[in-house]
Amino acid sequence: MHSRALIVLCLAGLMTACSSEKPKTEQAVVAPAPKVAKNTPALGPLPAYQREISGTLLEVPAGAEVELALLVIDERDRPQRLLASSNLVGTGQDLPYQLRFNPEAFPAGARVELRGRASRSGQLIMHLPAQRIVQAASQATGPLRFEKAP
Repeated sequence: MHSRALIVLCLAGLMTACSSEKPKTEQAVVAPAPKVAKNTPALGPLPAYQREISGTLLEVPAGAEVELALLVIDERDRPQRLLASSNLVGTGQDLPYQLRFNPEAFPAGARVELRGRASRSGQLIMHLPAQRIVQAASQATGPLRFEKAP
């Protein structure tokens, strides 16, 4: 009988502790910093030592995670080197992008392509057909359309 009384007393104390209000502090409440949208290309002015590929991605579903990459490709269609990359989140609307790279890293005579993929919950849902980039200059690709993944 002694252990039952102890258990009831502990439960009563626990319920009392849980029901009391949190003590108020006089410290100022710090508001969380506003989130900057990942989709907004706010890279600032283009430095003289960089070049940029920009454009718009069409029909990217809302919430899709988009990865773009500027890659050096070998004769067997395998990526050999990453020149630049960018991650965006789809909004269901046209998605602007900017991909900056160093023109000195752009290999002369090699095949360079812009490739992209979109995934949701880690599963590939769309891909961007490879876009050949022939020169190390700033350029706009215009609107690019993703295709459904097989």
